[in-house]
Amino acid sequence: MQGFQDRVAIVSGAGSADGIGFAVARALAAAGAKVALTATTARIFDRAEALGPTHAGFIADLTDAADAARLVAEVTERFGAPAILVNNAGMIQTGRAHRLRRIEATGDEGWQRDLDLNVTTAFHMIRAVLPAMQAAGYGRIVNVASVTGPVVAIEKAVGYGAAKAAMCGLTRGVALENARLGITCNAVLPGWIATGSSSKGEIAAGRRSPTGRPGTPGEVAACCLFLASSGASYVNGAMLVVDGANSIVEMK
Repeated sequence: MQGFQDRVAIVSGAGSADGIGFAVARALAAAGAKVALTATTARIFDRAEALGPTHAGFIADLTDAADAARLVAEVTERFGAPAILVNNAGMIQTGRAHRLRRIEATGDEGWQRDLDLNVTTAFHMIRAVLPAMQAAGYGRIVNVASVTGPVVAIEKAVGYGAAKAAMCGLTRGVALENARLGITCNAVLPGWIATGSSSKGEIAAGRRSPTGRPGTPGEVAACCLFLASSGASYVNGAMLVVDGANSIVEMK
């Protein structure tokens, strides 16, 4: 894959050592990009140190529009304007409790929190990086959504599913508006992926997939790397499902 050497990439939600975000950051760094990793806690500095001195970690709360803009400004000052953005932040936020509830038991605050974490973070970051990408005539935006919402549903996760479906709508809109400007925006939709935050039930569900196992963060990262490459220039507004054929099974 080409188009990474010395390009600046931002990867959000990269604080977990065994999560999708850090796997994407590793892949981009290995391909030659200068990677800015973001998370909400200081553990992001450990992740950046593991990548090497040409990369850096930044703390930011991307649910806050001003903090997202501040982050992009700091990355630009240190490395130059970002050419690649991978929006992986979502699902949960370190230090904040998250409870599963049926829709009738979901309060306004919980609903809004699901939207803020899982789609508004991406909106804030895309809005912040687009002007520089438009001026450069080049950009790659990859949104890590989920099969939950756009393809399938899980009980007691209505807010999460709605937000991830909205992320796919966001992806298509950004792709359409910027297609003539050398900018692509695509989404990766993971299924059951074994990360450090996976529950025993989620791992078991992955083992019941047609592939017989949950996926790995590295397998999701490989798909993100392709969509972030210069070679994916005619792939725009796509939804790439990465779930080991699980969502296409009709007879369960």
